[in-house]
Amino acid sequence: MNIRSVIQSQYLASLAMLKQAITKCPPEVWDASQDKDKSWFKAYHVLYYAHLYLKTEGQEFLRWKKQRERESISPLSKEEVLMRLALVEREVASHIPLMDLDAKSGYYWLPSNKLELQFYNIRHIQQHTGELYERLSRTDVKLGWVAQRQKEPE
Repeated sequence: MNIRSVIQSQYLASLAMLKQAITKCPPEVWDASQDKDKSWFKAYHVLYYAHLYLKTEGQEFLRWKKQRERESISPLSKEEVLMRLALVEREVASHIPLMDLDAKSGYYWLPSNKLELQFYNIRHIQQHTGELYERLSRTDVKLGWVAQRQKEPE
């Protein structure tokens, strides 16, 4: 068994579930006034950190041009968030096969090795994806489970 292939598959499966939540999210839920953390912000947040933690170290991470804070006046569109999701999928495909899983995390606030950081990152994706699934369960949106995803992102 190749651990990098398993990690890559689970990253891509988690991202596929997040993509379902984003694409099927109705406009009234995407930026609902009653939600402290808007759906668009949760999706953006998880992709920002997923991208960051795929890097060797934080110093090589380039901040996204449209960096947003929770209090941002205007929401990101689904298209903008999906572009970031596609970027993270490409990073998973290119970085995981080459990653030194025994190396330090590269982040002082996460004193672990790269292997544990990847599990941490996947759990973070799933935590927020689960929150979005819960939010969407109050609508008529139907979402599915993705067990694994072997196919390279397009």
